[in-house]
Amino acid sequence: MNSYEHTMITRQDLSETQAKELLSKYEALIKTNSGEIIKIEEWGLRNFARNIKNNKKGFYVHIKFEGSGNAIGELEKLGNIDEFLIRFLTIRVKKHDLETNYFEKKEY
Repeated sequence: MNSYEHTMITRQDLSETQAKELLSKYEALIKTNSGEIIKIEEWGLRNFARNIKNNKKGFYVHIKFEGSGNAIGELEKLGNIDEFLIRFLTIRVKKHDLETNYFEKKEY
C-alpha cells in the first residue's frame, strides 16, 4: 500500500452538517476501496489570494491515508463531479508526518 495525502477546499457557505456529510462521504470512499485513514486535519476557513470560481474563501480539509491506485481514481472521479468542492489535490508521499501541524493557531 502506498501513502497519500488528499487536500480538499470546500465552499465557505456549507453548513456544519453538510461539511460533516461531505467528509464522511470521502472517508467511506477511501475505506471501501481498501484504504486506511491515518489522520484527518481540518485547517479551517482561509482567504484565497484571488477569487476561485467566484469564491473569496474556502474551508480546507487534509486527509492522510494509505491505499491503492483504485482509491485515488475514485477520489478524483468524485471530486470532479462534486458541486461542494472548489479544488482538490492528491499526492503520494514516502512517509506521513504525523507530528507537525502546520496550521495550528499559535498564541503569542
